Amino acid sequence: MATAHRPCTPSLRSTRHWRKRSLLLAVIAVVGIDLASAPAAAAAPGDPVTAEDAASLVAERGHQLEVLTEQFNEARENLESQQAAAAAAEDEVAAAEAELVVLGEQLAGVAQTAYTGDGFGALRAFMTSGSPEEFLDRVALLESVAGHHNDVVDRVASAQAVAEKAQLSAERAAAEAQRHVDEVTAKQADLQAEIAEYQARYTALTAAQQEEADAAHGGRTLAAPPPSEVVANSAAAQTAVDTAMAQLGDPYVWAAAGPDSFDCSGLTQYAFAAAGISLPHSSRMQATMGQAVSRAELQAGDLVYFYSPVSHIGIYIGGGQMVHASTFGEPVKVGSVDMSGYAGARRIV
Repeated sequence: MATAHRPCTPSLRSTRHWRKRSLLLAVIAVVGIDLASAPAAAAAPGDPVTAEDAASLVAERGHQLEVLTEQFNEARENLESQQAAAAAAEDEVAAAEAELVVLGEQLAGVAQTAYTGDGFGALRAFMTSGSPEEFLDRVALLESVAGHHNDVVDRVASAQAVAEKAQLSAERAAAEAQRHVDEVTAKQADLQAEIAEYQARYTALTAAQQEEADAAHGGRTLAAPPPSEVVANSAAAQTAVDTAMAQLGDPYVWAAAGPDSFDCSGLTQYAFAAAGISLPHSSRMQATMGQAVSRAELQAGDLVYFYSPVSHIGIYIGGGQMVHASTFGEPVKVGSVDMSGYAGARRIV
């Protein structure tokens, strides 16, 4: 069914601008910081001279970039929710205004009837009533009808005021979210040189040094258990685990959420989406969902998160192991849940 065309108000234009902006930022996040094709920079003067120092620096830089990316991911999540809130508030205001128009026309008709004698007006009630009692009854009915309409108008006007207040609040929140995204994006741009340096340092390490750096940041790589040994306690958790395990070997890319590359929260989001469960693309936000569980109570399918503030997350698969997108240079892999920085766990299903 065709709907009436609504003029493009400033708030609608702003919402469309935010949506276009969000799409642009998503492209920046997924494409602009994919290091797979970034040129290797020359080693800077003062590079560490020991294997241990080299591995430590690379691990520290990798963690720094992961923290930044998770901040960016969370800012995008906040922006999307605020955009939705602003759009819903705008629709609510439009509905309230439309209802007010309809009721206004109805009340105008009642007033015209009352004073012109058309229909069941006050003058007609007086002229056609057979007794004072009948006249009073008819007047009371007229007052009741008018009062009913007034009550409805009051309720709609009140609802409109609430909706307009909600819209203003949502638009302010969206502007704040956009400001935060811009700040994080600026930080991201400032760190592009450091990202290139990070890749150069990483690729300059020996295989043994790279393994040491990976272990320091992303934990040791463990042999993946047979699928039959990874058993969750619910169908949804099993689907999430199986989906995550199916991504073993896919590359780590900052801000990516599949289907062929992932960062840590992108992998967990992708895995649970396969089970029909929506998670935000943010490790910190995911670490607030579901129910907290202790290390001793972990079950396959639980989210396990790391550091404070939270900047890394994986999925527990049993036997003290997890599947996670660990760090640049390492594909999605199985590792120990007891790697450095363990901070807690959440049960989503």
